[in-house]
Amino acid sequence: MEEADREVLLQAASLFPPPPGIRFAYGTAGFRYNGLLLSSTVFRVGVLAALRSLKTRSVTGLMITASHNPASDNGVKVADPGGGMLTQEWEPFADAIANAVNAENFVQLIDEFIKKQGILCGDTYSGVVLVARDTRPSGEELLSAAIQGIGAVKGVMAVDMGILTTPQLHWMVRSRNKGMPATESDYYMQLSSSVKILMSARPKVQKLGPHIEGVVVDGANGVGAKKLYTLQQFLEGIEVNIRNSGREGEGGLNDSVGADFVQKEKITPSGFGGDDVGKRCASLDGDADRLVYFYISSPEKKGVELIDGDKILTLFAIFIKQQLDSIYNQEKMESSPAVRLAQNPSNEECHSIALGIVQTAYANGASTRYLRELGLEIVFTSTGVKYLHEKATEYDIGIYFEANGHGTILFSEKLLLWLKAFNEELSSASTVSEQRRAVQRLLAISSLINQAVGDALSGLLLVEVILHYMGWSIQTWNTLYQDLPSRQLKVKVADRTSIVTTDAETRVVRPLGLQEAIDSEVVKYSMGRAFVRPSGTEDVVRVYAEALTQEEADSLGQAIAMHVRQFVGLESSM
Repeated sequence: MEEADREVLLQAASLFPPPPGIRFAYGTAGFRYNGLLLSSTVFRVGVLAALRSLKTRSVTGLMITASHNPASDNGVKVADPGGGMLTQEWEPFADAIANAVNAENFVQLIDEFIKKQGILCGDTYSGVVLVARDTRPSGEELLSAAIQGIGAVKGVMAVDMGILTTPQLHWMVRSRNKGMPATESDYYMQLSSSVKILMSARPKVQKLGPHIEGVVVDGANGVGAKKLYTLQQFLEGIEVNIRNSGREGEGGLNDSVGADFVQKEKITPSGFGGDDVGKRCASLDGDADRLVYFYISSPEKKGVELIDGDKILTLFAIFIKQQLDSIYNQEKMESSPAVRLAQNPSNEECHSIALGIVQTAYANGASTRYLRELGLEIVFTSTGVKYLHEKATEYDIGIYFEANGHGTILFSEKLLLWLKAFNEELSSASTVSEQRRAVQRLLAISSLINQAVGDALSGLLLVEVILHYMGWSIQTWNTLYQDLPSRQLKVKVADRTSIVTTDAETRVVRPLGLQEAIDSEVVKYSMGRAFVRPSGTEDVVRVYAEALTQEEADSLGQAIAMHVRQFVGLESSM
């Protein structure tokens, strides 16, 4: 970095001194904290996003949001050129610059990193960072800090995209780098045109039932509701009723509303009650990257029947499998262009389209069992969206979801090229075959679903399309399988790193003997399953237990927690 550029960065950084006594850590959610204490962090992440653009010679993104956290919190995260999260290799650098004690130390770290990475500042390439925020009160001031951070790096320009959902910004970054239309209007047009194709290609079925043709959406009083109102103007054939939209009198952001609240508490969000019995309901989270469904079965009960991410994944998997079966069944793979999709360049062997379901150990065992009975391939990864997403890219079609409602579907470029070519080949027929309709549905799904990150708006539309296609009510959907009761506990320990796991965090390899103790407890219970894993943020070990009844799940969880305390040394279960 030239001295003049260094001085510009130093002067800008001096305007944003870090708050004393706070240690920031970059994770899946980026940095999160009280919004009034984040200005320096956001400025510094602006610099990071600018450097990432120069390093990759691509558009990057910066989103200001704290998702399902209270309205007083805020956060910042970076979108990589592919639309996904910041590469893990840069996370330690993000931690280091966020916690630099002063402007001089910060600039020194930046200078060293630029040299180490071989980043060219101010050459012929002009970097671009798309920036956006959600509706939080602190967002506008933090957005200004981000733009100043980006502008302090020579040769990089910030483009303010305004108020967006987190998935919208990630979609825009991915689309810009693929040379595709990438405005907010383009987002709505792509989703609505995909819905139109899918709705027109559905069979004629009976209605879903009285009073439940539309979906009632809890918008968490956040940005998702605001954008869903806009999306509604583009839609045909999907009825959406929005509550908790953030308008005056509807309550605060994430205050007893939203996907995180409904999924964890399993009770009705504010604005819902006895008059909604039997209705198909959905909840977005604060920045609209999570989605869960629910319905109220009785006006006397405050609880809800929850349709979580596991069941959303199952619905998507069933529908996609049906389309693949339609393609395979009408024309054998040996004589179909599908052969060309999966040819191994090293030999002439061929295989079918690879559909993979990616879960973590926290997925309910009943969902995994049901999906396996359908003949689907299930793989597990460590906990965290970044691991799920990475694994899903290994398939022609990869579907992943966490129980909290965060997930998406990924289509390989190889598959999309083949689908387009096969669709063109089939177009010469005098009639539209079910095989061609299946191909067109898959292409439409690939356009509807947000392949950058989990997106509650696109996910909501895909769920609605599939339910209309199947002729299912939400109650029918919920009967696919019955979740096994589970219990999650935390055990305080002196050092969480004393627990080492393998096999996607399902087996303990250290300390020796703990896994055997867990196994000895699990076999005592019907449908028993349990695992332990160290927390990524605090000195606790997390315990998950599952069994045929809630009483058995509770008992198994307590027994496992006792073994953890005995092996790792203490303090108490929380």
